[in-house]
Amino acid sequence: MILTGPEITSASKDGLLRISPFIPTQVNPNSYNVRLGGTLLIYTDQVLDTHRPNPTRRTEIGDDGHVLQPGELYLGHTLEEVGSDLFVPLLFGRSSVGRLGLFVEITAPIGDIGFHGQWTLMLTPTRPVRVYAGMKIGQIMFFVSEGAIDLYEGKYQAASGPQPSSYWRDLDATAVTA
Repeated sequence: MILTGPEITSASKDGLLRISPFIPTQVNPNSYNVRLGGTLLIYTDQVLDTHRPNPTRRTEIGDDGHVLQPGELYLGHTLEEVGSDLFVPLLFGRSSVGRLGLFVEITAPIGDIGFHGQWTLMLTPTRPVRVYAGMKIGQIMFFVSEGAIDLYEGKYQAASGPQPSSYWRDLDATAVTA
């Protein structure tokens, strides 16, 4: 079951989900619009390595926006902090942004119950596109969970700003690679 707009508003007021800041005009019929934060991370190595941290370059989106280039992956973030200990959040790009050829979330739209923080966005343009801090970039839907809940306690908890991959932290040192 998915929460409707009025239920998102009610759950936010009741503390069952957190959206900060909560702006009533960003509530949709069954989702909440999130805005693009002001910081982007760009990986600086040509080849990204899953077994180690990858260096990034940080850039701030100025008043004139920032032009995203095809063939580049930009890690952005939501301006809002979003999370819930009860509902399962899913983040998708807004259709009007997708119609500009901008992928907002590549492979990981589902959030964990218990995560609270700014969401990292994986921005990938199909052609040059100028983005602005504060623009509506995506929408989060909330689904009702069923069964026992184990709250998220992972490495991205309380994220502030874009977070590069920490995949390497999950590697099992005893695992054999084929």
